[in-house]
Amino acid sequence: MSWVIIAVIAYLVIAIQTILDKFLLSSDRVSHPTIYAFYSGVLSLATLIIFPVAVYLIKISDFLLKLFPGVAEVKFHFMGAGEISLAIFSGAVFTFGILYLFFAFQKNEASRVVSVVGATVPIITFLLSFILFGVMLNVNQIIGVIALIVGGLVISLEAKLNKVGKKFFSGFAYSIIAGILFGLASTIFKKLYDVDSFSNVFLWTRVGLFAGAVAILVLPKWRKIIVNSFFGLNKEKKKNSQTGALFVGTKILGGVGSILLQKSISLGEVTSVNALVSIEYVFILMIGLGLSLRWPNIFHEKMKSSIIIQKVIAIIIISLGLFSLYLGT
Repeated sequence: MSWVIIAVIAYLVIAIQTILDKFLLSSDRVSHPTIYAFYSGVLSLATLIIFPVAVYLIKISDFLLKLFPGVAEVKFHFMGAGEISLAIFSGAVFTFGILYLFFAFQKNEASRVVSVVGATVPIITFLLSFILFGVMLNVNQIIGVIALIVGGLVISLEAKLNKVGKKFFSGFAYSIIAGILFGLASTIFKKLYDVDSFSNVFLWTRVGLFAGAVAILVLPKWRKIIVNSFFGLNKEKKKNSQTGALFVGTKILGGVGSILLQKSISLGEVTSVNALVSIEYVFILMIGLGLSLRWPNIFHEKMKSSIIIQKVIAIIIISLGLFSLYLGT
């Protein structure tokens, strides 16, 4: 199968996961983003069990071993104390990125939120790489950063027929914070991948995601919300079981999407695969618009032609910016 087809399927799967996250957060199934982020972080610890089992199953299957030939070298081991601390810290930062992403999802349309976050992450990554590691931006990367800023602004501005005039969409600040946190985590991930294997760093960062979930409990207001959610589990058991199934389903979709992306990178090249990320934004916009016809109070995708054109133009600009960035790498 072509790496392009695999990459497109991967981005479709991730887009569906995003839409389901939006559904759970904007409906009354999950009362607060902290609850969703907390359980997302806690569930990540299950990776420490699922990952070795998956590796074993691949090793005993000739067909799967051909698809994932490098799995024989996968093993979980201790790194240096500094690297482990960084891995756990970056994982915790990622959990808080998820938290603010969910805050943004609760406030506004998934297509806008994901596009702004997607534009912010590479900007922060390149800025941190320059500040912390002295990595200089070349011409293509500078053009890409400028395009991402412009595209982010285009999709963020929301016209209002009142004295306020134009303003950023509701949830914009949460989207920017999420992008900054994801960018910081990604920068650390990248440095750790330079000193150890992908699989080992991945597993240690899952420990960090769990640590981030525990850290959410430190703030009394958030801790109260999460603790109160435990006592609500016995009410409406059927609805809770459906919500739980959807939640686990979104995590499985996220894992499948990540695996498919890694497979497409192994068949093609990372630059080309990452440059196709704009397809994810298009999928989210199309699915969101379709579902807004059925559940307008949940998905909030505005159907006005001027707003759709605004989003399409912004996605094109952001896509060109990402493509220019990857050309410069």
